[in-house]
Amino acid sequence: MNTFERKIHKLDATDQAYGRLASQIAIILRGKNKPEYQPHLDEGDIVEVVNITKMSFSGKKLLQKKYFSFTGFVGGLKTRRMSDVFAKDPGEVLRRAVKQMLPPTKLRDAQLKRLIIR
Repeated sequence: MNTFERKIHKLDATDQAYGRLASQIAIILRGKNKPEYQPHLDEGDIVEVVNITKMSFSGKKLLQKKYFSFTGFVGGLKTRRMSDVFAKDPGEVLRRAVKQMLPPTKLRDAQLKRLIIR
């Protein structure tokens, strides 16, 4: 088995579009930026993001984008605006975007734990 060392990538979110930043983070978490990348192995690095409140959003995304959650009961679909989620916890917006860009496999939870938002 190969032994490898995880590097820490520090990214500054100041004036960066949140979607482009999320895709950059997802690539690093999966390890696709390395020449020895294999999709079935979790060999990605650690990503630390700072200045999350200074992230930029294009268009009317903050007002128009909605997050949905279902309670499991009849009529239990809950919606929240992106602006409300960003006001309460700015890191949650980026974490959700990165999660949706990672493949839904057993490796996703371990990859998301390596995302540090400050």
